[in-house]
Amino acid sequence: MAFRNVMARFGAGGADVEAVLDSPDTTPGGSVTGTVHLAGGRVPQEIAEIRVALEATVEVESGDSSWQENAVFGTTVVAGASTIEPGEQRSARFSFPVPWQCPITSLDGWQLRGMRVGLRTRVDIPGAVDAGDLDPVTVHPLPVQRTVLQALDQLGFAFRGADVEKGRIAGSDLPFYQEVEFAPPGSLRGRVNELEVTFLADASGVEVVLEVDRRGGLLTEGRDVAGRLRLSHADTDVRAVAGRLDAAVRQLGARRGWL
Repeated sequence: MAFRNVMARFGAGGADVEAVLDSPDTTPGGSVTGTVHLAGGRVPQEIAEIRVALEATVEVESGDSSWQENAVFGTTVVAGASTIEPGEQRSARFSFPVPWQCPITSLDGWQLRGMRVGLRTRVDIPGAVDAGDLDPVTVHPLPVQRTVLQALDQLGFAFRGADVEKGRIAGSDLPFYQEVEFAPPGSLRGRVNELEVTFLADASGVEVVLEVDRRGGLLTEGRDVAGRLRLSHADTDVRAVAGRLDAAVRQLGARRGWL
C-alpha cells in the first residue's frame, strides 16, 4: 500500500481529472462553463482543491533572444478540500469569467495563426504531480473589435499576423497583451512598415491602441509612433469606424511628417 501511495503521487494509479466544456467558444468579457469530472484511483487521496484557469501562449523577449511560455491568467476554485476514495466518481459544475482583455483567437471562423488559449483544470493533491487537463478555447472578437478589423480591411490594411507579448502597456489588466499586425495599404507603402493594433477592452467599450512602425529614410532611422482611439460597444458601424481609424492613423503620421 505504501508503494501505491508513492506511485499515486507521481500520477500512476492516482485520481484523474477531466473537464468537459459546454462550448469551447467564448468572447472577452464572456464566460466558459462546463463540468469537472473526478475519478478516484487505486488508493484514497486527500484533495486540497480543484481549480480551473485560462492559459495562453505568450512571446517573451530578453535582449536578442525570444521564446514562448505559457501564462496562466485568472483562477476559479471548483471544489475545496476532501478525500477521493478508490474508484469514486464525482462531478462539479463551474463557470469561469473570461477577462475583458483576453486575446482573441478566431475571426469569422478563421483561426488566427499562433494564437492559443485553453482552460487548464488541475486537482491539487499534496505531494502529487499533476499535469492537469487542457481544453482549447476559441475566443471570438466582440462586435466592436470585429468592426475595427473590418474597417482596417476596408481601408486597405492587410492582416499580417498576431502574437501575444509578455509585459504590460498603459491600461492593460493582464501580464501580457495581444498585437494584431497589418501591412499598410499602397498609399502608405514606402513610409510605413506596418500597423500594430492592441485591444484594451472593458465593460463600457474598447481602447484601440495603434502603433505605427515608420520606415526610416536615407538619413533617418525608423521609429514607432503610438496613439489611442476610444470606442463604445455600440460603435459597430464599419464605415464610421473606418473614418475614425483613418483620421487617427493620419494624425499619427502628421506627428512625424510623413503624411
